[in-house]
Amino acid sequence: MKYRYDAPCGLYCGACGTVLADKEGSYEELAKKWGMKPEDLVCHGCKSETVAVFCQKCTFRDCVVSKKIEYCFQCDDFPCKDLVNFRNDQAAHHSVVLHNLNRMKEVGIEQWLEEQRSRWSCTQCGTSSFWYDTTCRKCGAGLRDCRDEEAALDLSE
Repeated sequence: MKYRYDAPCGLYCGACGTVLADKEGSYEELAKKWGMKPEDLVCHGCKSETVAVFCQKCTFRDCVVSKKIEYCFQCDDFPCKDLVNFRNDQAAHHSVVLHNLNRMKEVGIEQWLEEQRSRWSCTQCGTSSFWYDTTCRKCGAGLRDCRDEEAALDLSE
C-alpha cells in the first residue's frame, strides 16, 4: 500500500494520528479510544485512494480536482477565504497550511516532504510523531508539537 503525505491544503499527512495509526497497524486501538469504527480510520493520506472518514468530504480535495490542479497554491484564488478560515479554526495543526503551501511553492514538493519528514521525526530516535505529541512514543524525548509551531508563526500572512 502506498502512503501519500502531501495534502492539497498544505497539511503534512505524515504527522496525522490517523495515518500514523494505519501505518503502524494500531488504527483499531485508536478507533476504540475515539469510539469509532476501525474501518473509518483506515487512511493512506489525503492524496491517496484510501482516506479516513474525516477527510472523505474535504472541500479542498474536491476543489483542486475540479480545477485540475494538485495544490491550493496553484489556484488563482490562493489563498481563498475557505483556506484562511481553515487555517484560523480551533485545530492548531491547521494553522500551518498557508505557511506550508508557500514553502511547497518555493522549494518544491519533494524538498518540502523531506523537510516535513524531518520536522515530524524525533531528533533522538527518528520515530515519526503526531502533530500533538509532546514526547516521543518510542524513546520519551521531548518534542515540539503543532501548538508550539502555531505560537511561532506569523498568522497575519
